[in-house]
Amino acid sequence: MKRIKADVLVIGGGSGGLSVAAGASQMGASVTLLEGHKMGGDCLNFGCVPSKALIASGKAAYSQSHGLQYGVADQKPKVDYAAAKDHVADVIATIAPLDSVERFEGLGVNVIEEYGEFISPTEVKAGDTIITARRVVVSTGSSPLVPPIPGLENVPYETNETLFELREQPKHLLIIGGGPIGMEMAQAHIRLGSKVTVIEGAKALGKDDPELAEVVLNSLRDEGIEIAEDALAAEIRGKAGAIEVEVKDGSVFKGSHLLMAVGRKANIDKLNIEVAGIERTRTGLVVDAGMRTTNRGVYAIGDVAGGLQFTHVAGYHAGVIIRSMLFGLPSKAKTSHIPWATYTDPELSQVGLTEARAKEVHGDKLEVVRFHYSHNDRAIAELKTKGFIKLMVVKGRPVGASIVGYQAGELINLWALALANNMKMSQIAAMVAPYPTIGEINKRAAGAYFTPRLFNSAAVKWVVGFVQRFIP
Repeated sequence: MKRIKADVLVIGGGSGGLSVAAGASQMGASVTLLEGHKMGGDCLNFGCVPSKALIASGKAAYSQSHGLQYGVADQKPKVDYAAAKDHVADVIATIAPLDSVERFEGLGVNVIEEYGEFISPTEVKAGDTIITARRVVVSTGSSPLVPPIPGLENVPYETNETLFELREQPKHLLIIGGGPIGMEMAQAHIRLGSKVTVIEGAKALGKDDPELAEVVLNSLRDEGIEIAEDALAAEIRGKAGAIEVEVKDGSVFKGSHLLMAVGRKANIDKLNIEVAGIERTRTGLVVDAGMRTTNRGVYAIGDVAGGLQFTHVAGYHAGVIIRSMLFGLPSKAKTSHIPWATYTDPELSQVGLTEARAKEVHGDKLEVVRFHYSHNDRAIAELKTKGFIKLMVVKGRPVGASIVGYQAGELINLWALALANNMKMSQIAAMVAPYPTIGEINKRAAGAYFTPRLFNSAAVKWVVGFVQRFIP
């Protein structure tokens, strides 16, 4: 058994772990990185990257059959599902070198391609190597949650870890789970020519503002997706090509393929955390505001920390702990400025408090401002007028923003900046946006906050009248 020492040991080569490893190594720390599966983690290989590539294929097919409104004849797209998956693989391959073993070894990181497990509070075993490190970072991410639905063990099914390798186009794709993954894949597949049914035990897109979620769900239904809500799966039966899902009320949904998209579980089973004195919760590891576990020498970041499960959160956590680990400075993670987006068409994005949550927190102090895409000239020109922005404002500062519509995932960036820096609505309104852009929606929404204060104010009208009469 070989023994080595490191300043920082990173367990997991996903987004967060790679950020820590690269940053710490380039700033002078000795770093060892463990990855027993694929460098780049879930996001690169099974999640964000391949899903957006497949969404792009679906968008291309959809545009061919919906050109008449722009003066371009509609064409029935000829979809090659296997070729679409080739596109997905090409995208992954293009990005993969940035996350490769070779690149990180070039940055001075000692990469060991093995899973890691604690053998003591200060030691981790990886293959035939035992590593002792001053600080350990657990960044093992999450995997698809597969609930124990009766019969599922006897039926072939896909998860996000297998879907992008499927070469045979589903004739009728059943999706259990109406969250972002389920809805994104539902729309991508119906645009590529599959029939799609989504089966959700509660409310589809239930973590988002229901008013905005309904805009997305209605759009998906208009494209032909069947969305069954309050339909808890009770039994699954059948075989490849002929699968049945029976829900609690006795209804039965039939399809050719099944995708499980009901959520995620933290990857901690291989870690042997008990021997390290690390406590866990139902969703991950126990961490404090500085992302430290109950073992003070061990940090946990990203999905395994049990909070928001987004790639950009893992990257954010990496920055938080680098400040603490390398410079000994106090550093705490917060969530109030973390945005997220669902990449359906129309897109759905959120940062800060939703309207319902803002009312709970701020009561009568809350002001809600809306601005619709239908009032944006660029959206009108591109026939993308479906959607709106909703701003939650308290004492002249935004505390939340919800957007549904074209490029909502891009528009939310400005509000994430505003919340991160405690900006005022006046600062957003003072911005000059190029015309005509979708981005003007943000400025116009901020302007809408001041409209009643300027145009419906007796005091303002008195001042204007006074100036016109008496000041030359």
